[in-house]
Amino acid sequence: MSSKFIAADRNTLFLMPPSVQDWLPEDHLARFVVEIVSQLKLQPLRDAYAGRGSRAHNPEILLALLFYGYATGTFSSRKLERATYDSVAFRYIAANTHPDHDTIATFRKRFLDELKPLFVQILMIAQQMGLLKLGKVSLDGTKVKANASKHHALSWEHACKLEEQLKGEVEELLRLAEQADNSTIPDEMSIPDELARREERLSSIAAAKEEIERRAAERYAREKDAYEQKMAERTAKEQETGNKPKGKKPQPPEPGPEKKDQVNLTDEESRIMPTAGKGFEQAYNAQAAVDVDTMLIVEAHISQSPNDKQEIFPAVSGLNLLPAELGKVEEILADAGYYSEGNVSICESCQIEPFIPPGRDKHHQPLYERFTRPDPLPPDADPASKMRYRLKTAEGRAHYAKRKSTVEPVFGIIKHVMRFRQFLLRGVEAVRGEWTLVSIAWNIKRMFALTV
Repeated sequence: MSSKFIAADRNTLFLMPPSVQDWLPEDHLARFVVEIVSQLKLQPLRDAYAGRGSRAHNPEILLALLFYGYATGTFSSRKLERATYDSVAFRYIAANTHPDHDTIATFRKRFLDELKPLFVQILMIAQQMGLLKLGKVSLDGTKVKANASKHHALSWEHACKLEEQLKGEVEELLRLAEQADNSTIPDEMSIPDELARREERLSSIAAAKEEIERRAAERYAREKDAYEQKMAERTAKEQETGNKPKGKKPQPPEPGPEKKDQVNLTDEESRIMPTAGKGFEQAYNAQAAVDVDTMLIVEAHISQSPNDKQEIFPAVSGLNLLPAELGKVEEILADAGYYSEGNVSICESCQIEPFIPPGRDKHHQPLYERFTRPDPLPPDADPASKMRYRLKTAEGRAHYAKRKSTVEPVFGIIKHVMRFRQFLLRGVEAVRGEWTLVSIAWNIKRMFALTV
């Protein structure tokens, strides 16, 4: 019995010239990316080209390649170049041209600062499409690995020991070089090469120690200000009450680096940060504020601090800079890591109602506790007390419960579906630009999902 199969003929020529429009279905993400990019105001990028030399690739194509690449887990410029040959979607985006990896990498690095205005423009497009109207946002952070190994970090204690060891080796090499009889020197040893290698390492260690000392001086200044403020408050309280303040007296900070202070030799602006599973990684703290209704990222920034306590102010500041057409942020949801009375006051001063618990709630609350209304607040309650009261009400708990189902899935999809788990670029400014690029890619991917 013979079987009939669809013919697979790779030799017959097309009767009509093929068109890239025929390569993809109408409801494909690549078409959506091209459509979004076509609506962006890219004149500043075009004006940056001098018009000399060979013709440049259109910024519209290079942007679309980056947006689609980051949305689908292709980040390397070499892989993006190869995809313009191997992938039908990338061929469609590139209009059957093939920008080389140097062009793509240079374009990405050159126009990082221009990505922030494009991020806002895409939010405006989402608003015009009827997808976005600001009201409630969820804020959270995630640690993203830096383009550096934690094993290339140098602590102050180890730097001092290594510096002393290398200086001793330099003295020994100089002594060997001055000897009239070089018979004791191994044949494989080149004293000039060994000296040059150690001088280079000593130079790197000196630069690392200088950076550690600079950070230690900044920390000491912060701690000294906090100490003086606490002492002033204790003194004022003692004068007011006539009694000695209770509690342990604050200890003044000590200047200078600590033994465990360290800097990374590959990316000195990254930091050692705790990660899930009680591990540590050389990373940046990537922050995102997500619209509760659409899960679109409406504010994104990078922090070098492993703690989220200082991230309310930059997040709220970024939200306040968004165009008025997008709407007004009315509520912000964040976990206990963001809580402080100062952060609550910052939100209140911007007419944003905060939902930031002062501590982690226990799982499986007792039955009656979930349905008990809190006692009424006094008329002169401070903002932090008002917020704690809101979080104890059934309505407040329902509002706060939306946090986990909005911002945390965004990070999960970025890391496990889009496969973005490590920055390619180095330095905090470049990393800020790349995180904006990731956020744009997520927003386009999400807008596409909301429209199909």
